[in-house]
Amino acid sequence: MDQQDTQQAAAAAPPAFDPDAFLVVPARTFEDLRIGEAFRAPSRTLTDAHAAAFQTVSADNHPVHYDAEWARRHGHSALVVHGLQVLAFTAPGATLFPHFIGEVFISFLELSCTFLAEVHSGDTLYPALTITGLEPQGDNGVVVTAATIHNQRGELVLSGQHKYLLRRQ
Repeated sequence: MDQQDTQQAAAAAPPAFDPDAFLVVPARTFEDLRIGEAFRAPSRTLTDAHAAAFQTVSADNHPVHYDAEWARRHGHSALVVHGLQVLAFTAPGATLFPHFIGEVFISFLELSCTFLAEVHSGDTLYPALTITGLEPQGDNGVVVTAATIHNQRGELVLSGQHKYLLRRQ
């Protein structure tokens, strides 16, 4: 094989495999994050099937979730979607956030939330995580996010907070 054949073979060969080329977004560090950055999840319309599946998995058998007459007698306009199911829509994995921090992520430290309005089957939810705090702690740092969910009417139905521990540079 002469030099020209060798060069042609090298040009035709596929590039070496690089798993970093498969990142969804460029990886960032704790220092790259900024207060006010928002990571939104795609909207989701809840159905009766979602509620039934969550009831099965959670074993939460309160009648407000499955007995329409009981719910009406107790002042609800419809069956109420499980609060923990609504909270689950704030999962960071539903956004691009974990893809940005995947290389420096250590752990999900804590979460809290307040349920501000009922959610019913047929409601469309719009979840978001917005960075509200960046707290350096030695070799690590804590990212604090506001977790919010609005419904299709623009009503804030859930407000909360998540905290994540990341490695610093």
